[in-house]
Amino acid sequence: MGAARRQRGPGFTHWTFNMINSLWISKTGMEAQQMQLDVISHNLANVSTTGYKRENAVFEDLMYQNLRQVGSNTTDQSQLPTGLHLGLGVRVVATSRTFAQGTIQQTSNNLDVAIQGNGFFQITMPDGTNSYTRDGSFQIDNQGRMVTAAGLPVANGITVPANAKAISIGTNGTVTASIAGNTTPQPIGTIALATFINAAGLEPLGQNLFAESTASGQPITGVPGTNGLGTVTQGFLEASNVNVVQELITMIQTQRAYEMNSKAIQTSDQMLQKLGQL
Repeated sequence: MGAARRQRGPGFTHWTFNMINSLWISKTGMEAQQMQLDVISHNLANVSTTGYKRENAVFEDLMYQNLRQVGSNTTDQSQLPTGLHLGLGVRVVATSRTFAQGTIQQTSNNLDVAIQGNGFFQITMPDGTNSYTRDGSFQIDNQGRMVTAAGLPVANGITVPANAKAISIGTNGTVTASIAGNTTPQPIGTIALATFINAAGLEPLGQNLFAESTASGQPITGVPGTNGLGTVTQGFLEASNVNVVQELITMIQTQRAYEMNSKAIQTSDQMLQKLGQL
């Protein structure tokens, strides 16, 4: 009886090791699905955020245990057509952002501007650097500057005269003001746009702003409607490109995947309990 136990010992050890692997693998699956749910929740929370671009979690499988090398020799003249590789789970490696055009909605506010096509508005930060946004809900501060809702000025320093009766923004970004006592509108600045080779590499700062990064490349600036840049439309705003139905479907898939990983942990635990009873 003792000899039989000694013979089965290595098998039990290997089996136990596999059970521990399955617990760890399922744990990584639950963590990944939890992060996926966080991304979905963030998308749904910003469904009404002007110019918001939806995110998507990107998964990758973890390293493998190479238990049997594919292509290794079984005899002098034959090789293994397949190997034995045990994966160790999954992780979220990135969140990719989709910059598809959101719906253009009319607001009838002369300071609201939407981009139709590629490009970002350029915003001057307190340290003098530029940040970038698709949110064109601009306002006028106490100095007459055109600013964001957070009070950050639009690049190129567009200042509206105190005696301006109306502001007009052309599709090429030219801003003019109708001045009292003047029949001809006066140009007061230009809204220039910027684009990037890899817009997905922009760093999100919050407040609907993005920052240039080494991954995004340097900004390529220009007049709206030229060099692949979109045009701007006054009195409109770009809505979020989040599709609520799509997010809810993804949420259900995420929930099911989480439950399956949880079930795998329960099954591994039950098998370990059974092993302990032998």
